[in-house]
Amino acid sequence: MNTPLNPTLARVTQRITERSADARGAYLASMAAQRKNGTQRGGMGCANMAHTTAALPASDKLKIHAERAPHVGVITAYNDMLSAHQPYEHYPELIRGHARALGATAQVAGGVPAMCDGVTQGAAGMELSLFSRDVIALATAVGLSHNVFDAALMLGVCDKIVPGLFMGAVQFGHLSTVFVPAGPMTSGLSNDAKAKVRQQYAQGLVGRDALLESEAQAYHSPGTCTFYGTANSNQMLMEIMGLHLPGSSFVNPGTELRELLSKAALERALANTGKTGEAAICMADIVSEKTIVNGIIGLLATGGSTNHTIHLVAMARAAGVLIDWDDFAELSAVVPLLARVYPNGSADVNHFHAAGGMGFLMQELLSNGLLHGDVTTVMGQGLAAYTNEPCLKHGALAWRPVSSQSGDTAVLRTVAEPFSADGGLRLLQGNLGRSVVKVSAVKPEHRVVRAQAVVVSDQQDLLALFNAGEINKDLIAVVRYQGPRANGMPELHKLTPPLAVLQDKGFKVALVTDGRMSGASGKVPAAIHLSPEALADGPIAKVMDGDWITLDCERGVLELEVDAATLAARSVSHPDLSHNAHGTGRELFGLFRTHASTAESGASPLFGDRP
Repeated sequence: MNTPLNPTLARVTQRITERSADARGAYLASMAAQRKNGTQRGGMGCANMAHTTAALPASDKLKIHAERAPHVGVITAYNDMLSAHQPYEHYPELIRGHARALGATAQVAGGVPAMCDGVTQGAAGMELSLFSRDVIALATAVGLSHNVFDAALMLGVCDKIVPGLFMGAVQFGHLSTVFVPAGPMTSGLSNDAKAKVRQQYAQGLVGRDALLESEAQAYHSPGTCTFYGTANSNQMLMEIMGLHLPGSSFVNPGTELRELLSKAALERALANTGKTGEAAICMADIVSEKTIVNGIIGLLATGGSTNHTIHLVAMARAAGVLIDWDDFAELSAVVPLLARVYPNGSADVNHFHAAGGMGFLMQELLSNGLLHGDVTTVMGQGLAAYTNEPCLKHGALAWRPVSSQSGDTAVLRTVAEPFSADGGLRLLQGNLGRSVVKVSAVKPEHRVVRAQAVVVSDQQDLLALFNAGEINKDLIAVVRYQGPRANGMPELHKLTPPLAVLQDKGFKVALVTDGRMSGASGKVPAAIHLSPEALADGPIAKVMDGDWITLDCERGVLELEVDAATLAARSVSHPDLSHNAHGTGRELFGLFRTHASTAESGASPLFGDRP
């Protein structure tokens, strides 16, 4: 007997469906036309065909020319700058070889850029980070624009890369598409131990050598960083949205199971073309209003990255689905927090996977009416397949039901005994605008802060005040001119250690910003993605040093304690931001900054503001 759907989930989904009717209808009409036209191989000119197959072995040429077997395009974000993407180096060779063994063909259709936010934190390069997502989306579309493919495999893991791949691929939603993860690195130095050394360094208690040694022990091998930031939230999203193979998100690189899952991803992509005897399933069949809502629920139930309050909005919009922060907030009130993974706990994603991982999580949500089970996935109809987990059986890939019991209740729990009755996200509203805060890692005693503002327009200025010992007090740090139009909305994760030091000293501390925090941000309450941003004449531009601000995560309030008349009378003189137009390639993104939407509409110029 099917469990009845939670009424709030049903109501929010219906609201999204009604809101999206026009945009969704236009998207689906476009996909229907593309599917009807099919690939161009059948009618393409001989010169075009020759260009397509020029570099391929003779056997592949014959298959493609005859059009008797599916042809797969691979979009790869490989580079060895990112530990998470380094394993992709040999995936094209693996995919091509396995495709040939199955009587099909495959080509790398294109590569997309993939920057490491861990390298650029606190540096000018971080100002390119958010906009890189739209570049990735465009590059994905360029790779698929050759229109000679029946299926596509997306190779990407990290912060902006998966959202960008999704946004580009869904424009070619008539194709059978599977996202292929590479897995997390094995556990190294614990995240709690790493955070402790960072705070010690911020206080001058240890030197750079000790800090570097700690970081190198934490980030030590190929694979995704093991904390539950944006990269691993991406993997959770692709699985709960049915675009990964079940249980494939958090299998370590370099293992036999990982290789077999990668081969199986190709097999699913081929099967879903409809050319091998099975029913055709394209990406446009999979991505729906219900799929997007499932993604929001997964984010809330696991305490995932706040970056997805931007990314998921843009991803959904690319498929004609219109969501906003009210949807996140309303769902957060009824979706329990079922996982404790750093920064929301001491465990890492390897511990989460070992405790039952995605299969256990989805089984719990489904059995309690907290997930749409009647969706299409790369595995077919419904989410039943996602309550199984992959394993090795006599050297072959096999599937087994997940346990009905958590392997570690300190990491993963049931809906009946959650870590929290609601999700880890709050919408804050008040006379400063709208923002979001991740509360799953914030202790209850730190969730309400009333203090005077310390106002800066650059994160380096706040760090300088900390290093000079000038902010040893209760405060709400207001870091403005960090929005998408100002400087690309960089992550401000470098502020976490010093603010955490002040919090540990007993001070009431919080952050308010029109910028972002890393998906790994945690213990200090941070009202982020504040909209409208300062450069768009948002009220944050009028805050003065010493103003009292209330940040209340429990009531969802962000209020500047200045009367309306006084606030209206304050003039705004924007600082000189010309330095944001020069250096580090930032001038290339001038148009992006000029036309960037608000954070709440996805901070993307590609798809415009929501009507």
